[in-house]
Amino acid sequence: MAPDVAARSSSPAIADADPETLIDAPLMHTGVYRDLRHRFLTGQVMPDANLSTRGLAQQLGVSQTPVREALSRLAAEGAVQIRSKRRIGIPPMTPDRFEDLLRCRLLLEPESAMLALPHFDGPRLKRLKEIDARIDASLRSGDVSAYMEGNFAFHFNIYSAHSRLTLNQLIETLWLQFGPYMRVVYGRFGTAKLVDQHQEAIRAIERNDATALGQAMREDIGDGMGLIGRSGLVEAA
Repeated sequence: MAPDVAARSSSPAIADADPETLIDAPLMHTGVYRDLRHRFLTGQVMPDANLSTRGLAQQLGVSQTPVREALSRLAAEGAVQIRSKRRIGIPPMTPDRFEDLLRCRLLLEPESAMLALPHFDGPRLKRLKEIDARIDASLRSGDVSAYMEGNFAFHFNIYSAHSRLTLNQLIETLWLQFGPYMRVVYGRFGTAKLVDQHQEAIRAIERNDATALGQAMREDIGDGMGLIGRSGLVEAA
């Protein structure tokens, strides 16, 4: 976070810095956090990833300070475990953790989708169909990264139609914790044998059927999380 005014004025290093650098520093810290957060949300970080502040700073072209701050925020959200500067990893997916994430998703996400339904208009529905078409294309091409990006975009295009920000922030926190594992199972097993619940969700929106939309989201969550449950990635407690 940005230091307060008193701290700025009392530090010779900060006092002598370029004013534009001072203004941009909080934005840079926020940008690093958002970048890393998006990587977790869309499964760009694998469960066995060996993370370090130095390595991530080099990847992002920034100093270690904003990376360290971003990782601390992600640790508070349950996305990483920080053991030391050089030992930062993804928390193991224990049976209790898996069950907790699944239950929370089933409670929050169908509710968010149903709350969003009255706010859906033509442009948003068109956008949702475009996202779904890109997801289908990624499945045909075997592009797992594009599928993960599209799947995240599809869900949150629905959830963001309403203004319950706290609800959606809670849902994002859940996605931070299972995203890395979902990336693995999609890469290993694909989704060819799953019912296309996204199409079911679109049809429910077109009919203005909140019950059907909620059910489509529950089925979609069950299908995806079920892949994790059957993958062998869930470790014994």
